[in-house]
Amino acid sequence: MSNRFKPKFNIKKGDNVVIIAGDDKDPKKPRKVLEVFPDKGRVLVEGVNIVTKHTKPSAQNTKGGIVKIEASIHISNVMLWDAGAGQGARVKRSRENGKLVRISKKSEGVIK
Repeated sequence: MSNRFKPKFNIKKGDNVVIIAGDDKDPKKPRKVLEVFPDKGRVLVEGVNIVTKHTKPSAQNTKGGIVKIEASIHISNVMLWDAGAGQGARVKRSRENGKLVRISKKSEGVIK
């Protein structure tokens, strides 16, 4: 992504999201965001996009072998979970008492 304009995303680490596209698509099952990569526009979601990684033996891992880990997915494939509506929802931002808050467009409730 371009360095001229820093991208702004409504998804943060620790949020609950639903996967709306891809192999792990499940719009009714909320999952936790482990990490957000805003420069690349990707997120790491718990239990999604499991890949196998072949590791060499090292001092920490003397055996080596095949390890299953989560890989990142594009941020456009996730939607913020709205607990009030019980499904994914689009989000708008507004200022309340000088602080930016995220508000669900479906239930009009504040997302924490």
